[in-house]
Amino acid sequence: MTAAAHHGTVLQVCPLLPSLETALAAHHHTVRLAELPDPEGYLRDHGGEVAAAVTSARIGVPDDLMDALPGLGAIVHFGVGYETTDVARARARGIDVSNTPDVLTDCVADLAVGALIDVMRRLSAADRFVRSGAWTSAAFPLAAKVSGKRVGILGLGRIGRAIARRLEGFGAELLYHSRTPATDVDYAYLSSPTALAAACDALVVAVSGGGATQGLVSADVLDALGPQGHLVNVSRGSVVDEPALVSALVKGTIAGAALDVFAHEPEVPPALLELDSVVLLPHIASATHETREAMGELAFRNLHQFMTEGTLVTPVPTTPVPRTAG
Repeated sequence: MTAAAHHGTVLQVCPLLPSLETALAAHHHTVRLAELPDPEGYLRDHGGEVAAAVTSARIGVPDDLMDALPGLGAIVHFGVGYETTDVARARARGIDVSNTPDVLTDCVADLAVGALIDVMRRLSAADRFVRSGAWTSAAFPLAAKVSGKRVGILGLGRIGRAIARRLEGFGAELLYHSRTPATDVDYAYLSSPTALAAACDALVVAVSGGGATQGLVSADVLDALGPQGHLVNVSRGSVVDEPALVSALVKGTIAGAALDVFAHEPEVPPALLELDSVVLLPHIASATHETREAMGELAFRNLHQFMTEGTLVTPVPTTPVPRTAG
């Protein structure tokens, strides 16, 4: 069967990057679901006219919305993550799914390395120390050296590899765990997240979200990381057992954490707000002008190619979700 052009409505599920919204409106009959006075009524009366849905990685297309769109042919995600959409369910209905890989790899990797340096050298804490006036009466405590440390990468996908390449420049000894060992790297492979945590000074989490990685960084993994160990999470909040992490940080059974993601964003566990050993970031790993524009362009190319040719530029893998982040 040859892929064909699709006629019909493009449904914008949630607010998106302004330049992407502009491109969608300029080239396709686009309806913004969040701006409709009666979204349920619209879906009831016009749901069958929707050929493609554009959404964010955070929102996805929930099952009930998918069911309200009987003619849906494609779900286009702005973002690399797509765990908020049931891809298997979509595929079973003949719906194609895309995301925006690669274009955000560098910025996520940059942030992961920056967060690692921040938490180990206590940069944010030192900034607060100066601003509070404390420097006038005391010296700031010594921190931990970054260069030459043993750094574990949990999830050696596109982003994990980009983080590792950067850390090679710091003379780091790199170790990793992924579902399957990579054949093309020299880094040491550890057989489990716990074994990886036990072997490294810092653990950087770069797996994808979703059911397969829920709670992967468990209390046991944090125990193995130990009182001198640091955690960096740039993947998804669901990957870490958050209550166990809070407990480990409050008790000092790990040295510190730099977190760009949380279990219930934008809610952050209140206990973390009090700790100087934690760097807290508002899910900004891909949040640069350059990267967000590139993500918007790729999302639009996916949508436009589907509507004109019936295919996607970057369909998500048909195999089980690889453990890579974004």
